[in-house]
Amino acid sequence: MSFSELGLTPSICLPLARLGYEQPTPVQIQAIPIALTGTDLFARAQTGTGKTAAFGLPMIERIMARRAGGRTRHPRGLVLVPTRELAAQVHRSLVTYGAPAELRVTAIFGGVGMGPQIQSLKHGADIVVATPGRLIDHMQRRTIDLSAIEILTLDEADRMLDLGFLPALRRIIPSLPRSRQTLLFSATLSKAVTELAAQFTRDPSHVDVSEGQAVAPTVTHHLHTVAVDQKRALLAHVLTQEGANQALVFCKTKRGSDRVGEHLERAGIKTAVIHGNKSQGARTRALGDFKAGRVNVLVATDIAARGLDIVQLPLVINYDLPLVAEDYIHRVGRTGRAGRSGRAVSLVSASDSRLLRDIQRLLPAPLEQVVVEGFAATHAEPSVPRPASPRAWSRDSRFVRSQRNTERKARPPRFQRTRAAVSR
Repeated sequence: MSFSELGLTPSICLPLARLGYEQPTPVQIQAIPIALTGTDLFARAQTGTGKTAAFGLPMIERIMARRAGGRTRHPRGLVLVPTRELAAQVHRSLVTYGAPAELRVTAIFGGVGMGPQIQSLKHGADIVVATPGRLIDHMQRRTIDLSAIEILTLDEADRMLDLGFLPALRRIIPSLPRSRQTLLFSATLSKAVTELAAQFTRDPSHVDVSEGQAVAPTVTHHLHTVAVDQKRALLAHVLTQEGANQALVFCKTKRGSDRVGEHLERAGIKTAVIHGNKSQGARTRALGDFKAGRVNVLVATDIAARGLDIVQLPLVINYDLPLVAEDYIHRVGRTGRAGRSGRAVSLVSASDSRLLRDIQRLLPAPLEQVVVEGFAATHAEPSVPRPASPRAWSRDSRFVRSQRNTERKARPPRFQRTRAAVSR
């Protein structure tokens, strides 16, 4: 099937051919015809399957058709994304797709000055790609007018919920025209995502091309058991032995990311580090160096789990397992994209049993345990049965945080003052 058979006009299809888009992917085949009709859409598809084109191409097509009646300075398309990196990626893609029609696409996200964004909006924008927080900043300053929005896309909706953007969405979306079309895309399908779709869409059509799997079948999953004090040495060993030109390493903390990066540099591995304490300029440079091959390893916290699009990234390593199981899906979704093979390796210590158990429930087959000579550590396989109550093992990040806070409050004080101590 060709893109023209999906209902797209030649002015959009011809540039796609020059970009190397020969055949549409399954999510594009199913989503584009529905989106072109103006119907709301709720789509589930694995990361790396072409979701940006699945919502971007019909958005551009419909805006082009409406523009025949006159151009407006106010945006007609709005794409909400959870991270700055994803906003920049989606912006680049839409600029490329809309170039033949001279569509104006503006990116709005934090970490950079608002001045250039305000100027871009003043000159007029057909489509705005935004993170929720910075969009609200512009709404408060009245530097953006959303009254003409005809198409809203919520990209990576599950990740937006994980990052706590639901209150922001509840503030933004009611300010949009009720007659708009809403497209919602998610890599995972949870109760929270389903409720979000029910709240913000109207009788949506459903598309699911995940084939019942949360991750692409082209990704292999391995785990290495290791003592905590040997993890950095094992990481350097894996990176040097794998022979992969590039690898993405995930850590759970900013400080931990810095330490791992410093260790790899001392081991002679060209490494860059990105996390929330890095300026947007530093993050952009690090990503650019990684994508250009100037560094071989990128160490990151979960901010890089979305928006990092490397065509042939062969290896993702979980130095730390994620606290929320769904984040494993987003992390390993950086490899095995567009039908290519990829590897996901997790370094697991004895204290990771619960996290490993929750991740295992999302995968169709057990993670293969591979013993690395000289680094093997005793590790009990997670055999704890699933609790009877679904909330007891909920992987929703807000519930995980509340459980952690409850446990912390229940702990006795580290030092208890005795009567004798008080009398002294």
